[in-house]
Amino acid sequence: MAYERCVIFGAGEYYEGPAPAIEKGMLAIAADGGLDHMRAMGLSPDFVIGDFDSLSGDVPDGDRSVRLPPQKDDPDLLSALKVGWSRGAREFHIYGALGGRIDHTIANMQLMALLASHGGIGYLYGDGSIVTAIADGALEFPANHVAPRRMISVFSHSDVCHGVTIAGLKYVLEGAALANTVVQGVSNEFVDGSAATVSVESGTLIVTFPIETPLPVVRLRHPFGGDLGALDTTVSSALAVR
Repeated sequence: MAYERCVIFGAGEYYEGPAPAIEKGMLAIAADGGLDHMRAMGLSPDFVIGDFDSLSGDVPDGDRSVRLPPQKDDPDLLSALKVGWSRGAREFHIYGALGGRIDHTIANMQLMALLASHGGIGYLYGDGSIVTAIADGALEFPANHVAPRRMISVFSHSDVCHGVTIAGLKYVLEGAALANTVVQGVSNEFVDGSAATVSVESGTLIVTFPIETPLPVVRLRHPFGGDLGALDTTVSSALAVR
């Protein structure tokens, strides 16, 4: 069966707010200790993947459970993304991947850029905010009521993003160059009742926005190719001591 959307449950922090849900037609994947969270919510995954170092419950078996070595190149979330991508998913909703260890948070934001570079879209659900990335395209947010001081921020993941346009927000840009060494796009705000667009002609942007904001329509400027690579279940070749 091919899927267009995938929801992934990670082992990290879960926050107050709307409970994660598996909508009809979604592929559900538990990444390692994310299975504990799914079980606590009464949810069942289609696949379970990880080295299971963060799982407190029983490790499932069967052909829908993939055990990874602890000394690996691909973290559990990347492996989960590869499983989802290989089954047709291009839109990913990811819980338990923000907060906790800062290195994991940075790595997971990098993975949003990886998805974007292949024409996919990923949403990391955090403490009141969502993190996503867009490459050579646009995020079109519908008009909506947003409480004051709920921020949307835009950062360049590429060395330089070209043709960055921000429209419909409190602060706007038109065809600007945005480098990854500046933070000009931080702490912007939605205008109540107005639609907004964040777009880039060339490059990848990281965007954070309030969790209560309706998800944007994604527009891509051109077709993307390639995939996330094959699922790697081997021990890292970079391991110094075996």
